[in-house]
Amino acid sequence: MSAVIYPTTNLAATEQLKFERGEGVYVYDQDGKQYLEGLAGLWCTGLGYGNRELIDTITEQLGKLSYTHTFGGKTHQSVIDLADKLAAMVPVRDAMVFFGNSGSDANDSHIKLLRYYFNAIGKPEKRKIITRQRAYHGVTVAAGSLTSLPANLAHFDPPLEALGILRTDHPHYYQGAQGNETEPEFVARICNNLEQLILAEGPETIAAFIAEPITGASGVIVPPAGYYEKVQAILDRYDILFWADEVITGFGRTGKLFGCDTMNIQQPAMMTFAKQLSSAYYPISAAVIRGDMYEPMVAASEKVGVFGHGFTYSGHPVACAAALKTLEIYARDGLYDNAAVQGEYLQSRLAEFMDFEQVGEVRGKGLLAAIELVEDRRSRSPDIALAKKVTQAAQDNGLIVRNVAGNALAMCPPLIITRAQVDEMLEKLKLALQQST
Repeated sequence: MSAVIYPTTNLAATEQLKFERGEGVYVYDQDGKQYLEGLAGLWCTGLGYGNRELIDTITEQLGKLSYTHTFGGKTHQSVIDLADKLAAMVPVRDAMVFFGNSGSDANDSHIKLLRYYFNAIGKPEKRKIITRQRAYHGVTVAAGSLTSLPANLAHFDPPLEALGILRTDHPHYYQGAQGNETEPEFVARICNNLEQLILAEGPETIAAFIAEPITGASGVIVPPAGYYEKVQAILDRYDILFWADEVITGFGRTGKLFGCDTMNIQQPAMMTFAKQLSSAYYPISAAVIRGDMYEPMVAASEKVGVFGHGFTYSGHPVACAAALKTLEIYARDGLYDNAAVQGEYLQSRLAEFMDFEQVGEVRGKGLLAAIELVEDRRSRSPDIALAKKVTQAAQDNGLIVRNVAGNALAMCPPLIITRAQVDEMLEKLKLALQQST
């Protein structure tokens, strides 16, 4: 074994598969075996692998200006252009954009921006953040505290109380419904629980509510109809900001430009982006806030003499050039439309998996989907062992999917995928199920 400490890995089972190259929607291991990359890496390679135009853009920028920082009044055209482009795209009023390197650091930045803003407007007590059970929002100390998955919390002792992190119900009807509860009854109950939490804690102490429009690592949970409308009505009632984590759902993944569009989330105050922003060809993230949140921060920073937050690579010129070109290719080549068309086809074919007795539910939107495996449909008890077995069988068959939330098989292929490749992905996954059950 090498000296690498591997991320999100069983440290007793490392270096089991070594990739050498990638092309289109496929990656190849050291022996030349081909795999369809059914999770777009880690939900991120929207353009697939080896996009020459994007590689050339990165190479050209490296030759022109390989690095400059954006501290102390310094800037460059790529960071200005990218911020302005994002501001024009997002459903955030008068958007302002802070750049980082990963979804985790973008969510960390948002926590600091919230505190800075509420201190600037004279509400220092308004700093608690509501996250949800089964949430995933990153792995740094602060963003990791917003994450609710047991494996991400075990042994790390996240400072939940110090950060003011509160948790409310996850919106997964299949696993969260009580008795004969209908979807509208389920939504009403968990939204009432949210409101009661707010009242118990004191609305004046709560800054924001964070949610992925559709979750990723927690199992691709698609909330029932009406959920976000009720949530936003409650938040508006108590002057709490809605924070949309679009690290996975942004830029066409759900069949529309943003997950907020797909799930009818209206004008969030904050949004988080990473992953598909540059198709993962260069690390970059974006923390977006409303203009009216930024304005009081200007005066506050002037008093101090500096806005004391930023990373060495915030607004890295190569990362910004990569993101600008990625967004250009998405729009020019009709990849948002392709994601909608191929996503609709993918979702229509998921019903076929209900022929397997141990498939309890299929779900998703656009090119984001999951199959939930259960011991039996009556109990809905998660079958974690089977999920691991199917994931390995799929890999043996030349398909990369991801086992998430213990018993779900997640799919999130590159936006460039064709109908024939969707068929290939699903047939290989079917074969893996047949081999494992």
